[in-house]
Amino acid sequence: LTLMSNHWLMAWMGLEINTLAIIPMMTYPNNMRNTESAIKYFLMQATASMIIMFAIIYNAWMTNQWTLFQVSNEWATTFMTLALAMKLGLAPFHFWVPEVTQGIPLTSGMILLTWQKIAPTSILYQISPSLNMNILVLLAVSSTLLGGWGGLNQTHLRKILAYSSIAHMGWMTVIALINPSLMILNLLIYIAATMAMFLCLNLTSTTKINALSNMWNKSAPMTITIMIILLSLGGLPPLTGFMPKWLILQELIIYNNIATAMLLALSSLLNLFFYMRIIYTSTLTMFPSNNMSKFQWFHTSPKSTSLIPSMTIISAMLLPLSPLVI
Repeated sequence: LTLMSNHWLMAWMGLEINTLAIIPMMTYPNNMRNTESAIKYFLMQATASMIIMFAIIYNAWMTNQWTLFQVSNEWATTFMTLALAMKLGLAPFHFWVPEVTQGIPLTSGMILLTWQKIAPTSILYQISPSLNMNILVLLAVSSTLLGGWGGLNQTHLRKILAYSSIAHMGWMTVIALINPSLMILNLLIYIAATMAMFLCLNLTSTTKINALSNMWNKSAPMTITIMIILLSLGGLPPLTGFMPKWLILQELIIYNNIATAMLLALSSLLNLFFYMRIIYTSTLTMFPSNNMSKFQWFHTSPKSTSLIPSMTIISAMLLPLSPLVI
């Protein structure tokens, strides 16, 4: 609805439907942690929607236009940009993204970090000619720096991918005014890589870096796939993730934004560092034993657990007879 709408109220309605549709998915299975994350997400998205509605009404009052492309008022554009930054999780409105992603299952986290970015990005794409370049550069540089800096000390994979999402949203925002088509290309490549990463983690039921240490024993092709996806997210050539970053830096240099390009290139090293931490744990280290089982060590078979009570009873019966035997 948001992608095809030309009226501000229809676009806002599509954003609200998109927000409300994912909340039941976030609360399944029903527990306190999922519910807390869903409430945080709802409050943040409701605040952003309220600011968007205020910007829509203010723009219509000043320009008498409800068309999506007619955002000529400066204050309306500023409020709209900040509200979309809250929905996308750009810094300094990024605090909800790691907390919400950590508290929900992997499948819900995958939808939150991929599909939920499409509707706000489409609005950002359509109003890109009237955006303020200074605000976009500030949001983008702070997002890439904080997205890389925040993921350095994390051990949970969902939080690492959440900070990776913040950094990638910064790369998309900085090019929205200069070349919006390049923003869409970056979004598509990011969605493909992030969905593949979440599907691999969901298939192996892995949520921490330490759990990846025995990945070689379970599935060597899965380990190689995770390594390639992480290197692509880090932007190393000749993988696909290098192409949008190279094109964005090239466009920034053409438009004499050399300082911004340097900051973005340096901030990508922070992201690459915690990607390499995951690659080192999952690929470059081996499990300290020759584990031939395809399951985790804490998965015990029903037969072995059923023998424990009987062995306990037999040992208790033989204990009084031990002095007589001696």
